[in-house]
Amino acid sequence: MQPCDQNWTHITEFVMVGFAEVHETRCLFFTLFLTMYLLTLVENLAIILVVGLDHRLRRPMYVFLTHLSCLEIWYTSVTVPKMLAGFIAGDGGKNISYVGCLSQLFIFTFLGATECFLLAAMAYDRYVAICMPLRYGALVSWGSCIRLSAACWLVGFLTPILPIYLMSRLTFCGPNVIDHFFCDASPLLALSCSDVTLKETADFLVSLAVLLTSSTVIAVSYGNIVWTLLRIRSAAERRKAFSTCAAHLTVVSLFYGTLFFMYVRTKVAPSINFNKVVSVFYSIVTPMLNPLIYSLRNKEVKGALSRAFSSRSWKGQ
Repeated sequence: MQPCDQNWTHITEFVMVGFAEVHETRCLFFTLFLTMYLLTLVENLAIILVVGLDHRLRRPMYVFLTHLSCLEIWYTSVTVPKMLAGFIAGDGGKNISYVGCLSQLFIFTFLGATECFLLAAMAYDRYVAICMPLRYGALVSWGSCIRLSAACWLVGFLTPILPIYLMSRLTFCGPNVIDHFFCDASPLLALSCSDVTLKETADFLVSLAVLLTSSTVIAVSYGNIVWTLLRIRSAAERRKAFSTCAAHLTVVSLFYGTLFFMYVRTKVAPSINFNKVVSVFYSIVTPMLNPLIYSLRNKEVKGALSRAFSSRSWKGQ
């Protein structure tokens, strides 16, 4: 919290520092992040197209995967274009309005929470498929899949309403420099000259509720999966069953590991530069890696990609 003198004026615009410490190599970092952003778009669009065009993948598991790929595209697009503008557009590219800053934080939190719930829904899908295969069609029908996906998006949308409302009630009277590459809650709270105790508490409780709810579903689902796999006598059958959820488990480990570190805290982070590195990992690196993980660790997706490219090559000849 910043001290506020009697001549304060309400801030209407923020300046995002971004990666000012790499000013001399900004072209290199701009190229690196642009490449990662374009790869994220191409990879996730490829997943969406392959699932949509290949009738073999028209199953609930891949419907959830399509939702996840759509979310990853929006998730990176909320922060990366503005960050890239800060590298090449001078001081003007680093400015963001007060309303724009809160809007960016709302959308980013909404998409992050939705991803938590989608990953939990995908874990439940794998649990039913492995532990109750005979009831899979009844428990994870197309109707239930659509309702579950819609619920993930709805609850994700409701998640940031209270935190953003409380943020909008805070007073920002200067300075207006955000030491981050997007409008995250922690660096914004450091600029407020109001008492941020209630806001910090609300952020902690909301983050904890989202992470604990979704991670509990994932943990219980995989606990039952492991128990079921241990009772399968054939090693080949165990490997085959586990291979269907290996990609999802890898994605969950990457995503939740960084989120638990970043957001289940009650105080403003002391190491801003380290937080930037972690933020880059879960907001840029992870969305780029997820499609690769699903395509490399999932034989059905790998096969669908091979068929799509081979068919395209054959038509081009």
